[in-house]
Amino acid sequence: MGAFFNHWLARNCITLLGFALVAWVLWSGSHHERWQRAWRRFRGDKIGMAALIVTCIYLFIGALEVIHIPGGKGGSRSVIDVLFAARIPSEKTYSAPMESRLLSSVDPTPLRGRHLLGTDALGKDVLIETLKGCSTALIIGGLTSLIYIPLGTLAGLCAGYFRRRVDDAIQYIYSTLAAIPQILLLIAIIMVLDKGLWQMSLALGITGWVGLCRLIRGETMRQSERTYVMAARALGQSHWQIISRHVLPNVMHLVIINAVLGFSGVVLAEATLGYLGVGSPVGTPSWGNMIDGGRSELSRDPLVWWNLTAAGIALFILVLALNLLADSLRRAFDPKRS
Repeated sequence: MGAFFNHWLARNCITLLGFALVAWVLWSGSHHERWQRAWRRFRGDKIGMAALIVTCIYLFIGALEVIHIPGGKGGSRSVIDVLFAARIPSEKTYSAPMESRLLSSVDPTPLRGRHLLGTDALGKDVLIETLKGCSTALIIGGLTSLIYIPLGTLAGLCAGYFRRRVDDAIQYIYSTLAAIPQILLLIAIIMVLDKGLWQMSLALGITGWVGLCRLIRGETMRQSERTYVMAARALGQSHWQIISRHVLPNVMHLVIINAVLGFSGVVLAEATLGYLGVGSPVGTPSWGNMIDGGRSELSRDPLVWWNLTAAGIALFILVLALNLLADSLRRAFDPKRS
């Protein structure tokens, strides 16, 4: 039992770390008066609450695939496999949604079970594969956020607070990165590091911190001129105390909004890289791989459309919900609103 717990903890440590980080940020912000006012405004936004619910559903489904529990023969299986694998068996090849036979003119044998969204070329249920694709979005979005959010926030705070040579150095770095087309830089990094979720997250993190750094830099410069920062300096507080106690809490709302928007951008980037053939490794359940595989299926006769459609709709709903959520958060934190 101890060996399994260690294996389970090692496998799911990133998920637990991500949830712990989100919980810490929310708990820290809940004591801030500005966050409390924003939450009261956000609760009255029906579109924002609906988007939050949809996003939480996606994250919950992704967590069910990421978290593994003991399986047969000393192995482990995801919660989604445990819940659906025995009830929805695999088939030999394609089958259309809600059909009772295989999509084959040579061997149209009866199916072993009913499939709401049909099956793919390997006979896997498309609905289950779509649900499993949430885990790839959760892993890549979480890992990328753990890389670029601290990096962009710290660099922006240092550039905006210290200015002069520190600001010049940071501006030089992110201006150089911004001058390179992002998709080409992503492909180059992934080709050097090899394909994989960790490598893709690292590449997205390296290229994704520039926008956040610029935003935090500008807001830090504005906050540094405020009276409360000048008073803290006059009282002899150190630079670290001023940044952590006064400046950071007043720019954290920008970090949260950018993190939500960045998550949707990461999901879209994964799908784009998968479509280009440099995304998640073959066999990894992801919407990008499903869309990439759906290109050849559209030229079949009869047409196989359900694999591409399921991944496209799932991707569209998540990105739409994240963008609506970020827009609602921006309105809630807007200081001009009473």
